[in-house]
Amino acid sequence: MTPDGPVRATAPPRSLVHHRDFRRLWGGDALGQLGAQLTGFVLPVFAVSHLHATAWQMGALNAAETAAFLLLSLPAGAWVDRLRKRRVLVAADLARAAILSVVVLAALTGHASMGLLIGAAVVISAFSLFFDVAHQSYVPGLVGLDHVVEGNSKLQATQSVAMIAGPAIGGFALRVLSAPLVMVATVGTYLASALAVSRIGHHEDLPDPTVRRPLRTEIADGLRFVASEPLLRRILACTALSNLGGAIGNAVLVIFALRTLDVGTSTYGVVLSASAAGGLLGAVLADRASRWVGPARIIPASAVVTGLSYAITPAAAVVAVTGAPAAVVPVVLVVGGFVFNLAVVVYNVAQVSFRQRLCPPALLGRMNASARFIVWGPLPIGGLLGGWIGSVWGAAPALWVGAVVMTLGALPVVLSPLARTTELPVPAHD
Repeated sequence: MTPDGPVRATAPPRSLVHHRDFRRLWGGDALGQLGAQLTGFVLPVFAVSHLHATAWQMGALNAAETAAFLLLSLPAGAWVDRLRKRRVLVAADLARAAILSVVVLAALTGHASMGLLIGAAVVISAFSLFFDVAHQSYVPGLVGLDHVVEGNSKLQATQSVAMIAGPAIGGFALRVLSAPLVMVATVGTYLASALAVSRIGHHEDLPDPTVRRPLRTEIADGLRFVASEPLLRRILACTALSNLGGAIGNAVLVIFALRTLDVGTSTYGVVLSASAAGGLLGAVLADRASRWVGPARIIPASAVVTGLSYAITPAAAVVAVTGAPAAVVPVVLVVGGFVFNLAVVVYNVAQVSFRQRLCPPALLGRMNASARFIVWGPLPIGGLLGGWIGSVWGAAPALWVGAVVMTLGALPVVLSPLARTTELPVPAHD
């Protein structure tokens, strides 16, 4: 059976570039990621510059964008394991395009409000949750366990390219177009993503519905697996704390850049794009870094760098008040963002690949959902907390708090066997 065969998911003998179905998933993911990055750039800028959002409102918007991960993660995994993952991906793309179209229409007719943006963000976050759970659970069965790291690295590279292109395109487009017109492009990318994924020919064998157990039992299976693996518990604790710190700071990041530092919208887009280049480099180096440092040690090493590099962003405010030339502040932001994104991507490739190898295929959806609940659940909490800190003490203090929380979050993996061994344990089901 060739790697393009529609019946069984065997590991392709060559690079995944030659794997037809993976290329379709890869292309669909690229389009969806570009659209998501355009939206992630334009919506907050639109909220701050046109709707005059406060720090608290930006925190609420940030929380709304990830609310579903706290509220729906656990049942989502069990549902995904019962469905064909390709269909879940297509349906999620179409739903997000429809909801975003409502936002675009309201903005074009002058009826946009923070309430509408927050409500739409909640709904979009629900479909993004199903997309993400199905996406991660789809890769191992599509390409085979021997190519999981390569597949994850390529998808991370795609995300990094989108993170570079999205803000750059958005910042340039805002010079000549209104924010609603820029958002129209996002609807198109979601639709194109749905089309690409729908053409995947890989056949999925669903579990026999006659032996299906109650939803509560299946949810418990995912949680039980996560709780039974000591190294996995430490990795998830590190990721959850890091995400909490990031959400605290990111809630006020746009306000910090546009108001505190007085960085223009187009310059801010360039800063985000240049910073995201670190993620692209991280995706390229992730596999090599894992071999150089060791697949176990790379996890705590990259976690430490992630927290420390995040502190460079609020340090830009210190540079600004010293009377340094205006061009220095964006450079500081780029340096901090570049190193941070590089470390985050290396960490994510390493820990996601470990999770996928560790988990039996039948449990992947429930394991990923349980992991998402633990590591993404703190995001809406961090968003609200960051909005509150920004309202009371200012945007820069909120970013400093986020950096401290993120740095301390590395302790669960630094003080673990991961830091003292080279190879990760081989899962029993291999």
